[in-house]
Order: sequence, then structure tokens, then C-alpha cells
Amino acid sequence: MLRYLAAAIVAAAILGVALFLHDDPRHGRNDSFTLLAGAAFGVILQRSRFCFASAFRDLFLLRDRRVALGVLAALAAGSAGYLIVFGAWIPDPAQGYYPPTAHIARASWHLLLGGASFGVGMVLSGGCISGNLYRLGEGSLTAPAALLGTALGFWAGFLSWNFLWVQTVSDARPIWLPQHLGYAGALALQMGALAVLAALLLHYLPAPPPRRAEPVTLRGAFRKVFVEGWPAWLGGLLIGLLGTFVFLRTSPLGVTSEIGRLARVVGNWLGILPQRLEGLDQMAGCRPALSDAALTANGIFVLALVGGSLLSALLSGEFCLRVGRPRTYLLSLAGGVLLGFGAMISLGCTVGTLLSGIMAFSLSGWLFMAGLLGGAWAGGSVLRRLA
Repeated sequence: MLRYLAAAIVAAAILGVALFLHDDPRHGRNDSFTLLAGAAFGVILQRSRFCFASAFRDLFLLRDRRVALGVLAALAAGSAGYLIVFGAWIPDPAQGYYPPTAHIARASWHLLLGGASFGVGMVLSGGCISGNLYRLGEGSLTAPAALLGTALGFWAGFLSWNFLWVQTVSDARPIWLPQHLGYAGALALQMGALAVLAALLLHYLPAPPPRRAEPVTLRGAFRKVFVEGWPAWLGGLLIGLLGTFVFLRTSPLGVTSEIGRLARVVGNWLGILPQRLEGLDQMAGCRPALSDAALTANGIFVLALVGGSLLSALLSGEFCLRVGRPRTYLLSLAGGVLLGFGAMISLGCTVGTLLSGIMAFSLSGWLFMAGLLGGAWAGGSVLRRLA
């Protein structure tokens, strides 16, 4: 009963803060929606164990296809949702206008580098940035080491940014598929690519063992929703739908801009970062823009994500303070540095650049995913050698 009481307190706190934010006359409604969306995102991640690190690590190390199929389901659902939004905003994509808030980033090799760094880092640290955030809500004590490493990795990315800007980013251009193929052509190409990837996973990787069917009762329904894990494909579909609603209402899904902003503020205060980061504040994506606010909308989303995961973990009985071995903390810290570096130079992570980018039909998301695949494979090879 104690965990249910704790869950009720967390739920009441989330709803209470949402109501408090809603009364702000400036942008309280947006902040309130952002908080509730972040909490829902945390619940979905925790219940379905939806983590890009799990998707690619399980794929290469365990030959388990389930979470990878969940990622493809999220991309398919979100792509269909985004297309409806785009069609209402920009009826003719060939006119040269981009959706102003979508994560349609400049496409160049820096995304391959960022994806590869992120891929290695998420395997070593045991989770992508969103994965470490929802595990923090479950009581993981190694997740803070990964998040600390992420902030340090952002510093490395800031120090590299001006060089990358001169070498590649400044000359790169965004490639938005509907502008070149039309909405129908872009949807057909993207859904076809996702279908081919799903067919390869279904053909070459073994199916998981079937789950035994149980009679439907009220108690059984409660267990399926709040205690038992959700299928990865269901989590993926819900994330695709949530991503569409969040994009329509506020801005695309992303979890790194507040972490990067805080790292930038502290780095400037310490005097270790360049005084000028060329072109950064005009880029699309989860850019760590400077702000005088104590907490930005993305910060609200991230804190709510942790709160939603905590609520879900309490209801399912999965909340537990988990202490890792010394080697686990070192790997989490090192992996976090690679996560932060990759997220900084790509202006987003697996949520902001890959998920929101591909759902927006941007080539940048596909380039990041290509680098991520290579990095995850390399990270898995490193883990096998360390085992």
C-alpha cells in the first residue's frame, strides 16, 4: 500500500504543478501542456521499456528485434501524423517554405559523426539520454553519472563546434523530402524504407516466445496496464501519436536542449567555452540556446519525464534504488561524454534528431540513424571485449 500512496502523491504533484502553471497569463497553457506531455512520455518509456539503446544493443548483442520494431512503429505513426499537420500548414511543399518549428536540420557528415559517437555512448552507458532519464525515475543511481558525463560531452561539442561549422555545417543545406518528392512521394519513400527495415528484422531475427493468454478480469486488466510491461510496438505507436500532438501544440519532442543550455551557461561562467559559437543559435533542432529563464519549457518536459517514470515505476512496483559496480559508473560516465558530444554536434539525440527529424521527413534524421547504427555496433563490440 505504501507504494500506491507514494504514487498518488506523485500524481497529485504533477497535476497540481500543471494547474499552477496553467494560470500564468503569458505562456502558462503551453507550459502546463508541456508538463503533462513530458509525464506521459515518461510513463510510456517506463512501461514499454522503450529505449534506443535497448533497441540497438538488443539487436546486435541478443538478436532481439522487439524494441527495434517499436522504434519503427513510432517512426511510422509519427510520420503519418506529421504529414497531416504539414498538409494543413503548407499545402504546397514545393514552394520552398519549411515548417518553421520542425527539426529539419542541415544534412552533412557531422550527423554521421554525431550519430556514431551517440551510438557508442548509449551502449556503454546503458541507455540513451531519454533512457537514462526514465531510469532515473526508476531509482537508478548510475543514471546520474551518465547525465553528468552528458554535460561534459556538451562541453567537448561546444569546443569542436566552430571547427565543424567552418568545415561542413555552414555549407550544408536542409533536405526536406516533401519539397523534392511532394507529400505523397515522401510518405511512400519513408514508409517503404521503414517497411523494408521491419521485414528484414522479422525475417532474419527469431520471434520471441509467445505469451500465455490469460482470462480477462478487472484485476488482470489493472496488471496489464500498470504492472506488466507494455509491448514495444504499443509504446512506439503511442510515442508516434504523442510526438504528433506535441509538435502540433508546442514544439517537436526533444530532451537535450535544457541539458545543453545548462552546460553552456556553466561553461561560459567558468570561461572554458568559446565566446562565440558560429551559427548555433540560428540552427533548427534541440539547440542549447542561452536563456535568462531559470527553467525553459524543455526543462519542464525533462523533469516531468522523470516524474512520469517515477509514477509508473511506483505503480508497477519497479521503483528501487539500484547501486552499480564501480566499473558501471565509469562506463556510464564515459558513455555519457560520448552521448553529450554526439547530441551537441547533431543538435539533438535519438529523440530530437532521429525521432523528430525522421517524422518530419528530414534527411538529417536518417543520417543520424545511419551513424547511430555503426556506433551501436562498435559499442557492442567494446562491451563484448570488456565482458
